[in-house]
This record gives sequence, C-alpha cells and structure tokens, in this order.
Amino acid sequence: QVQLVESGGGLVQAGGSLRLSCAASGSIFSGNAMGWYRQAPGKQREFVATITTRDSTNYADSVMGRFTISRDNAKNTVYLQMNSLKPEDTAVYYCYYRRLGYSGNYWGQGTQVTVPS
Repeated sequence: QVQLVESGGGLVQAGGSLRLSCAASGSIFSGNAMGWYRQAPGKQREFVATITTRDSTNYADSVMGRFTISRDNAKNTVYLQMNSLKPEDTAVYYCYYRRLGYSGNYWGQGTQVTVPS
C-alpha cells in the first residue's frame, strides 16, 4: 500500500502561481512514476504531468511551458510548479503513484486549485 498526501492548493488570481506537493509513504519501489491529474466540475479526470524516478517527464499540451514537475526521490515527494495560471486550470488536482512495469495507480485525496475568471 502507498499513501499520498497532497498540499499547496488554493485560490490564486489569473496569471499567478501555485506550487503543489505530494508526499508518498508506504511500500515505495525505487522504479516508479508520480504525477498529477486534475478534474474540473462536470468533466472527466485528465492527465496533467508525470515524472519517473529517472526524471523522465511528460506534460499535457494544455500546461506545457507553464507547469513544471519535479521530484525529490529521497523524500518520495513530487512537486508541481504552476505558473501563468488561467481560469481553465481550476480543478481538483490529484497526485498519483505507480510502480513502473505495473498497472494501477494509487491516488491522493485531491487538492483544490481555483483561478477566478
């Protein structure tokens, strides 16, 4: 089992920045991917960004160039630096963990990000 605890959400004006954090604990394997999905009201959960333990990253087109994902393997923590935030970034952001080579994600409880229009 893996437990994920997110922090850093909040309300920010358009053009502002927020930094999300997600700390993993439990049965953490050395080869893993962590990252973020988000879900806006009335919409499906969508991919945002991911990073592996080898620092390989991938981003959704909608956040490329504005969001940066990073991680501290010693702390089993992943970060999402979000800059130039837009109202359409408003959503609940969910952290996930997945052991590389295996299917199935562990999920955090979600943290709300609100960017008023």
